[in-house]
Amino acid sequence: MFPDNLTRDEAQRRSRLISTEAYAVVFDLSGREVERPEEIFLSTSTIRFAAREPGSVHVDLIADAVREATLDGRPLDPSSFAGSRLGFSVAAGDHELTVTAVVRYSRSGQGLHRFVDPADGRIYLYTQFEAADARRAYACFEQPDLKARFSIAVIAPDDWLAVSAGPPVQQAPAGDGFTRTDFGPTPPISTYLTSLVAGHYHARSHTYTGAHGTVDMAVLCRASLAEHLDDDEIVRITAQGFDVFERSFGYPYPFGKYDQVFVPEYNGGAMENIGCVTFRDEYIFRSRVTAASSDYRRGTILHELSHMWFGNLVTMRWWDDLWLKESFATWASNFAISEVDPDPTLAWATFRSGSKSVAYRQDQLPSTHPVSADIVDFEALEFNFDQITYSKGASVLVQLVSFLGRDVFLAGVRDYFTTHAFGNTELSDLLAALEKASGRDLSSWSTDWLETAGVNTLHLELDVGPDQTITTAILVQSAPADLPTLRRHRLAVGLYDDDGTGLRRTDRIECDVESARTPVPALVGRPRPAAVVVNDDDLTYAKVRLDPASAQAVLAGLETIESALSRAVLWGALWDACRDAELPAGQFVDLVLRAVLAETGLTAVSNVLGQAATAIGSYIPVGARPWWQDRWQTGLREVLNRAPAGSDHQLSVARAFVGAAEPGWAADQLVGWLGGVGVPEGLAIDTDFRWSVVANLARLGRLDVAGIDAELSRDNSITGAEQAAGARAARPDPVAKAEAWRLAVEEDSIPNGTQSWICLRFWNRGQDDILEPYVDRYFRAVEDISAGRGVWADKGLSLRKSVLRNLFPWPTDLTAFLPRLDAWLETADLSSSTRRVILERRDDVVRSVRAQQAG
Repeated sequence: MFPDNLTRDEAQRRSRLISTEAYAVVFDLSGREVERPEEIFLSTSTIRFAAREPGSVHVDLIADAVREATLDGRPLDPSSFAGSRLGFSVAAGDHELTVTAVVRYSRSGQGLHRFVDPADGRIYLYTQFEAADARRAYACFEQPDLKARFSIAVIAPDDWLAVSAGPPVQQAPAGDGFTRTDFGPTPPISTYLTSLVAGHYHARSHTYTGAHGTVDMAVLCRASLAEHLDDDEIVRITAQGFDVFERSFGYPYPFGKYDQVFVPEYNGGAMENIGCVTFRDEYIFRSRVTAASSDYRRGTILHELSHMWFGNLVTMRWWDDLWLKESFATWASNFAISEVDPDPTLAWATFRSGSKSVAYRQDQLPSTHPVSADIVDFEALEFNFDQITYSKGASVLVQLVSFLGRDVFLAGVRDYFTTHAFGNTELSDLLAALEKASGRDLSSWSTDWLETAGVNTLHLELDVGPDQTITTAILVQSAPADLPTLRRHRLAVGLYDDDGTGLRRTDRIECDVESARTPVPALVGRPRPAAVVVNDDDLTYAKVRLDPASAQAVLAGLETIESALSRAVLWGALWDACRDAELPAGQFVDLVLRAVLAETGLTAVSNVLGQAATAIGSYIPVGARPWWQDRWQTGLREVLNRAPAGSDHQLSVARAFVGAAEPGWAADQLVGWLGGVGVPEGLAIDTDFRWSVVANLARLGRLDVAGIDAELSRDNSITGAEQAAGARAARPDPVAKAEAWRLAVEEDSIPNGTQSWICLRFWNRGQDDILEPYVDRYFRAVEDISAGRGVWADKGLSLRKSVLRNLFPWPTDLTAFLPRLDAWLETADLSSSTRRVILERRDDVVRSVRAQQAG
């Protein structure tokens, strides 16, 4: 599945042979020397490096051709470039390699991506190089431990703005309406952190002044989005992050200026290129969003800023230790928010409701892996940018901070940065710094939390006497049979009683759990509370089960608990029990309908609404599902009627109602909303909300192609084009499905953003008859992707992932589908990374069937 692989062993051999000093990279975007300038550009890479002894080595490059290559001024044979490698031999000593390559612009979001804005015809380019895609733009030694100083230059049209890691130090006419811009050299960095942004970008300049001086900043976006750019708010968040990180990490921002660029058709959330961070431009809000969306953007901004230290200043030696940057950046962004917000617990409540809940799901999949993973090659890496690496790792760090103490932890981090600045590290280096600061041996902690996979389950066994006094209290820890590690947990147990107005915490007990059964003597002799909550305040990383009496009390009064963090823990425990077929899905749905308006955590509101929709669509038995679907849409409409006008709750519930709508009265209401009839007071049918209505009316067969095209004419933007493509794919029409499939699976030029929305909208409830032929077609497509056949020989990773994950069949009768899936899996010849995705989706099917059978 990964045609241009590089193994860890190969990278280590290359590091033993050579060291890199500097790159000079010139991107010629003029098109003057290529036949198809809208598809092809030239790059010239000059690399100064040293060989420790004679040997053979290769430089990495994914390009149409090598036009010219020289080593120490002597020509190399361009025809020796094969696959993604240009090999050559070196003597011991210093060398200079220059490679001029004919390179293709990306439409997959990898390499140098080129985009033409349908709103105004303006052109925008940006690079995305993590993890191994700098070689898609210029020749390089593509591994993180071969750091070097980079001097980048670009030849581009006179009216373009160009941005890179360093500030522009020289601009000169290049003839024919083009300008050459040279950027200042960087400190030593890895290839994946280099960048180029060029095009008709709109830019606004700012500065940050802190304890260590002034940093020049800019915020950039497409011209057609400039009216929506809230750069003052973006800079305010960034400045708060600078304050927290420079103070807490004890090291001033190391990379000069700091630009933030919002770019189109982006694969992920953002990328931490030094001094030139790129974000998906959906973070420039064209329509009203909830506080949850704003909070998510704030977390992303701070996540990328923290990478300037975790990952950029100090970089992992190889991708085994990807967590050294991603886990820490996820932790650091939430830490920064907790430092600046009046109530620090709200940041961790948001984290528990959002990122951590996804980590628990990922950690229960058959593909789970240790936080510090075994990454033998690029193929093993490509699917490890997951919530184990990001959110479980961050959760483990929360637990470590609790274990060591905040000040000791930060002292270790400061020593880590000072010792390893501009270098490369691995797990042992971080542990050494933390052990030095704390005086503790962390080897067993590392083994349990970083080097073994899986999640423990904790529950409390209580025995109560005739007078309702607790006689025995034991914390029980368990683990899956195939991942049997029991771990040390520092946690809190919350005691709750009903004071007549709701559940109130009356006491809190901290304790350590180190084995399968841990007595809690502090509970013995107390009156039995209404509810006992294990892992209250969310100090550790573990699944939590409520005892029967506590579960009954929480189901009756969850919304009355004052702490948003405690509610987040309980929402998570109940949802996990529902996913494990221990809590009937209908009970969870009823709780959401009753309690969602009282929930003050807006991330929790969004998540529990989505979880309840999953329960309806997957966990309710098929025979009972029509009743529950009507119960869900009717209940949401009633909740919407009670929601305060113009509130975030109203918007969140309205979005859920749109997705829940079935043929009949709910579909009629959506038609009315699209025409401005019957819209609840305070609810704006603005651009983005309108597209949600359009897509769901298309799903219900209430909007035809002409209607979708009319909506596109109202929003002639790339977002509009993507949403229109998704809406067409949602229609219950064989012709629409065939065209959607062709575009997503068989077409060779569709951009990544458009393909993603087609895949996301393709499978819908109530369309089984039309979609049935696509089960076998999906199986064949997976085999083609795995083998790299046809159009899949060169398609980017994001396009492959989108098909594998989002076109996975989801018929109504999963019980009948599962044997069909298993029969295919028994004979299918799939790569390990492809099979991993399918087994993850199979696990979703198995879990759904189990819940339906228990329901």
